[in-house]
Amino acid sequence: MAVVFNKELKPTDIHHRFSFPSRSLQYVDFAGEFSADLRVQDSNGELRLIRCRKRAGDYAKPELSKGWRKYATDYELRVGDRAVLLAEEDLRLGSQFRMEAKRRIILLGQEVWGDLPRAN
Repeated sequence: MAVVFNKELKPTDIHHRFSFPSRSLQYVDFAGEFSADLRVQDSNGELRLIRCRKRAGDYAKPELSKGWRKYATDYELRVGDRAVLLAEEDLRLGSQFRMEAKRRIILLGQEVWGDLPRAN
């Protein structure tokens, strides 16, 4: 299981589209196109299709678009939370990736990242 990205969310990530580092492109098969639909299992076990696009040209910055905002809403993500995408195949479900949502909490004086359950 490889970590594709682990990113702290900013306002744009929640309200518009979620951009992530270009080094993560190695995990996505675009098959010569500028977008690919990722089959993602969420922490609730639900299969989701989330579109990943990359910019044309020299700087192919990737971003999650269609399906991402629904995920952000379902998990009530907010600025400062973390989104983690793992490359992990589940042949039974047919997914290629697993998405986790995390929130910073203080537990016995220590900062830890706790898993967020689906809210809706």
